[in-house]
Amino acid sequence: MMLIIICGATATGKSGLALALAQRLNSVIISADSRQVYREFDLGTAKPSLSEQKLVPHYLIDICDPTETLTLAQYQERAQALIASPLVANSPPLLVGGTGLYIKAIAKGLKIPRVSPQPELREILTSLGQSQLYAFLAQVDPTAAEKIHPHDQVRTLRALEVYYVTGIPISQQQGENPPDYPILQLGLDCDPEALERRIAQRTEKMIAAGLVEEVEKLSHKYGQDLPLLNTLGYAEIKRYLQGEISLTEAKSLTVLHTRQFAKRQRTWFRAYPEIQWFDADSPDLLAKVWQRVQEFCS
Repeated sequence: MMLIIICGATATGKSGLALALAQRLNSVIISADSRQVYREFDLGTAKPSLSEQKLVPHYLIDICDPTETLTLAQYQERAQALIASPLVANSPPLLVGGTGLYIKAIAKGLKIPRVSPQPELREILTSLGQSQLYAFLAQVDPTAAEKIHPHDQVRTLRALEVYYVTGIPISQQQGENPPDYPILQLGLDCDPEALERRIAQRTEKMIAAGLVEEVEKLSHKYGQDLPLLNTLGYAEIKRYLQGEISLTEAKSLTVLHTRQFAKRQRTWFRAYPEIQWFDADSPDLLAKVWQRVQEFCS
């Protein structure tokens, strides 16, 4: 059993490279994108087209309704089961995407507390205020409190949620259990100016393909308060549809916010020395990556 990971910032061409490699390997693609798991959110998430999905089997795409929440633990469980399944026994599967935590959950074997979100408990805790919550956390799990910023309400709530549900501090339930099979991690990157051009071009393609219509349809079906409609690409178009900004402004904001997001992704992935980097704009990118993949598989 082996695994090939293709990661990097948004718009660096991960999906296209993965498609070419998977065809050569006669393998499958497992998505590592936290928004592509949701049905109907297609254009704004740069989800592989149906024709691309016919060329190569894709997994962990369109597995949840937009009103559901897929936890990191659930994603990890599904991805690990796929990697170990007979479906991919003959050739290493490709784990492809830009969601760093998804990739880390698989590559590092993160130990994740199996505690689903508790909306009622969170509501009660939130009403107490962050300073009080953090004080509680410092009492019940000082180790976790040392690692969480006093103003980080999301992680504070999660730590308290896990403690109150299980009675065991989250710090005692975390850690890593790396898989025992070999993993090849490949990263795609390019200089910031080139990446901005790629982001701008992709944004134009999304608009031309019908992103405005997609957002309009989803807003009508699920309501404008759906959390996914406040994510990258959707939030800006939603503001346009509400008459707050022009379509030109929506495009500019989408490019700006995507560029900022890509910068955070690059920072995340650069922290992992095991990732071997390739220039996304190299004319012989596929040949170089294919050579490395063959070395890994031999």
